[in-house]
Amino acid sequence: MSEDLLSSWIAEEEALLARQRAGAQPERGGVGTREQFEGLTGLEALRRMIAGEVPAPPIAYTMDFFLMEVEAGRAVFQGRPLFKHYNPLGGVHGGWYATVLDSALGCAVHTTMGVGERYTTLELKLNLLRAMQDGQPQRVRAIGRVRHRGRQTASAEADLVGPDGKLYAHASTTCLVFSGADR
Repeated sequence: MSEDLLSSWIAEEEALLARQRAGAQPERGGVGTREQFEGLTGLEALRRMIAGEVPAPPIAYTMDFFLMEVEAGRAVFQGRPLFKHYNPLGGVHGGWYATVLDSALGCAVHTTMGVGERYTTLELKLNLLRAMQDGQPQRVRAIGRVRHRGRQTASAEADLVGPDGKLYAHASTTCLVFSGADR
């Protein structure tokens, strides 16, 4: 079953990257313009990114993970831990885990933003449970879910899992929510 799921994950990633290339994005990602996001909710903006209409950020290519799915209160990233992500002890650096989980957490919160709303991370808590090495597993998914969305704060949690269902890490965040006028 996990081999079938892994094949499905890889096919979904290849389709995503093809959409991004077809959207005339910079080869290694970019930053969308204010005009591209004007008048959009957070969910609409992220859906445009997945559709290839706005560029994926450069960090996605640097860290080898991509936003795969979004819906209200939920975001899924998929990544490949590679040799370039190793720490001196021969495993994937904890910063890689933290970055992909933080992205899933933040984007889950981002899906709840109305037009003109913004957020920033106040706190990030990470639990590393299982070591990863280059190519093992070949892909993992960070699945972020909003737990609470208030007027001024939001909280979310995320799991980092392999196609075999193994849990590699989990994390939580608290974010500060503010309107565009508060900047």
